[in-house]
Amino acid sequence: MTNPFLRKSGLLFTTLFLTGGMLAAQQNPTMHSEKNQSAATSQRKMTDQSFVKEAAEGGTAEVKLGKLAQEKGNTEAVKDFGKRMVTDHSKANEKLQDAASQANINVPQEQTSAKQQAAYERLSKLSGPAFDHAYARMMLRDHEKDVAAFRKEAKNGKQDSIKNFAANTLPVLEQHLALARQMNQKVHPGSANGSQTGSTGAMAGPTSR
Repeated sequence: MTNPFLRKSGLLFTTLFLTGGMLAAQQNPTMHSEKNQSAATSQRKMTDQSFVKEAAEGGTAEVKLGKLAQEKGNTEAVKDFGKRMVTDHSKANEKLQDAASQANINVPQEQTSAKQQAAYERLSKLSGPAFDHAYARMMLRDHEKDVAAFRKEAKNGKQDSIKNFAANTLPVLEQHLALARQMNQKVHPGSANGSQTGSTGAMAGPTSR
């Protein structure tokens, strides 16, 4: 026969355990709030609107950096890469405008993020081999991120015009990544094809090509 005292003690323990759990959840809403914020952030990052914004900002930054590379580059590899960026990004920026217009999405005009602007200013203070090294690292790292971002949009985008823009621009991005690897090896003899450490962090998000 079950001891009545033990049965009552078990019920009391269960009640206290459940009550304590509910009180802890009520007193610590931060954990749930952080989870909700994280989920919301992930969802925002997936939208066509956020892709357009980051692609426009990145494209504008690449044009500015490309012009800077033509001006301050110490090697022909850097100067040529900068010229290619100006040409391709200018064309891609126009195509992005058209695609965004079809999707009724506003595009930032001639704007870059604060992080991109800070990276540009740091790079503009360098010269000679130091400039080439920093620019090459920056372009390699950014193009790796860009290719991944454009692939994701091309696959998961909701608006057809934006999705098609990403898909059509992706091959150019992949060419840029191959060129960035070549440039990086020329200014960093013996370096691997992967991203270099110590990147200046110019781009924050995808860049249109």
